[in-house]
Amino acid sequence: MTTKKPDLATGALQGADFYSPERFSSADSVGFLMKRVMMALVTDVDRQLEAHGLTHAQWTPLFLLRQGRVNTLAELSRELQLDPGALTRTLDRLEAKGLCTRERSTQDRRVVHLALTDEGLAASAHVPKVLCETLNAFLDGFSHDEWQTLLDFLRRMAHNAERVREASGGPHDVHQPKS
Repeated sequence: MTTKKPDLATGALQGADFYSPERFSSADSVGFLMKRVMMALVTDVDRQLEAHGLTHAQWTPLFLLRQGRVNTLAELSRELQLDPGALTRTLDRLEAKGLCTRERSTQDRRVVHLALTDEGLAASAHVPKVLCETLNAFLDGFSHDEWQTLLDFLRRMAHNAERVREASGGPHDVHQPKS
């Protein structure tokens, strides 16, 4: 596998040649299909978690905190690729519901530490089960090998997306799983 270099005239990365403007169709667009699947996934998960009083904007931060993937506002903002101001409003609602706490660092006043309360732990306990049930339903008919292949393909695309982002001077990808 070779790494493509940016086109010196346009700055665009040269990649595969599967798509062309003359033949482009959203029906065959990987991006369109991924977006469609993701929207259906979020809709189904939201429908199920609504019974527990959680919206997508609320369950995603709770879930990431529960997993230990983030513990500051800045990390959460990077992970969700959302503006810290928008997240602050969501955290205001979560804090008002008694689901999380925020505490400013004593070493660096710019850092805001986040933690789940006991109520937040209880509320977020439903998320893994709902995610697993929904993902398994969406993967109905796939073999284990096909599931693994799909994961490999998506990881490769995520890696390529990170290369494109780096080449364009954009922010670093924060969706890489922590080891």
